[in-house]
Amino acid sequence: MHALLWAYVVLVLFPLVWLLLSSFKTNREITVNTWALPKRLDFANYKAAWETAHIGTYALNSLFVTLAACFLTLLLSSATAFALSRMTFKGLSKRVYAFVLLGLIVPPSAVFIPLYQLVTDIHLINTLRSLILVYCTYALPITIFILHAFMQSIPRELEEAGIMDGLEAAGLFARIILPITVPALVTVFILAFIGNWNEYIFSQLFVTSESLRTLPTGMATFNDGYRTNFASLSAAVIISIIPVLAVYMFLQRQIIDGMTAGSVKG
Repeated sequence: MHALLWAYVVLVLFPLVWLLLSSFKTNREITVNTWALPKRLDFANYKAAWETAHIGTYALNSLFVTLAACFLTLLLSSATAFALSRMTFKGLSKRVYAFVLLGLIVPPSAVFIPLYQLVTDIHLINTLRSLILVYCTYALPITIFILHAFMQSIPRELEEAGIMDGLEAAGLFARIILPITVPALVTVFILAFIGNWNEYIFSQLFVTSESLRTLPTGMATFNDGYRTNFASLSAAVIISIIPVLAVYMFLQRQIIDGMTAGSVKG
């Protein structure tokens, strides 16, 4: 079993290691001998990707859109999950919850045309705000699903104690339910962060200005139709990976707690 696990680790890490080594090579070195080690550790590719190819601008755009969409997603999904899991609406809760989960089965390709028309009609085309709203909308079903399951596992006695202390719905949510739900919030944050950071199709569809591109669409500039600058592209990919790895490594304990805490009743 250990041998199989180590083999899987090597299989997963090998492309990342190869990509890292390629980022220190020239295009000629990559073409002539793909698997050879770089002759020297030259950061020229990273400098070219950051300055010449404007990866720095694309990274800032991606960071702004990703964090804004994640914040809006957490705000809306936590409030919705609280209402659906802890409040009663005379039979409507289950219907509304089922309607929200329908969003999990709608592929993005099915709504390209109407969504583009809608974004154009409300004058948000070629703006970062359009990406924030679309990313938030597509992240809501899965985040509500996770938070709803977690909040249902919270003992009712805590809620009843808060009501006896004079707390209303907003107070119960902010002072009792939300602090307990932090592990699940961290989990949905990292899921939304990775999804938003790597998203390509909507950013390509809604944003056309060079200065507003995000990292995934910005990396397409390394291919001009005649050749691909693999050396600088490798450096750009490494740069794009660093924020995701940093967030995951910093929050990995909370992620594991959030994925498992809702499976056991208190």
